[in-house]
Amino acid sequence: MTNLDSVEDLLRAAIGREIEANVFYNLLSQYTDNPQLRELCSEFAVEELEHKARLELEIMKLGITLKPYTAQSNTLPRPLDYMVDMTKVMQLDYEGLLMLAIQKEKASFKLYIDLIPAVTKQSLRDVLTELAEEEAGHKIRFELEYEIFKASKNKPSK
Repeated sequence: MTNLDSVEDLLRAAIGREIEANVFYNLLSQYTDNPQLRELCSEFAVEELEHKARLELEIMKLGITLKPYTAQSNTLPRPLDYMVDMTKVMQLDYEGLLMLAIQKEKASFKLYIDLIPAVTKQSLRDVLTELAEEEAGHKIRFELEYEIFKASKNKPSK
């Protein structure tokens, strides 16, 4: 995270991740035929926008005016340690999609945990901790979906 020099940079990088997560879950909810996964992804897409709003509020608390986000104007650093290769999402089967979602949530959790020591303001540290906990919760929910899928796949046919 050394290429992120300020709290604003850290928060903007996290906002970019939340936008990417929202797009990912919206895409996944449209791609899957599984109604439970579709609903779960739709819920997560909304939650990721809530995370984005919380991070934007923290930027505003710093007295910084936010400009509308556009993908073309986003020049934020994109730490590769937290990115997930999504170029082949449409080619993944259900199991692969679940594994990718688990990987993405793990990366988001790690991002927030790694950002905490970079900030000194306790209220912001608390927000980052809460977001890390929520991302961990998302990961666990996808892991449960994966376990259910694996159990049903390994169930003997009658």
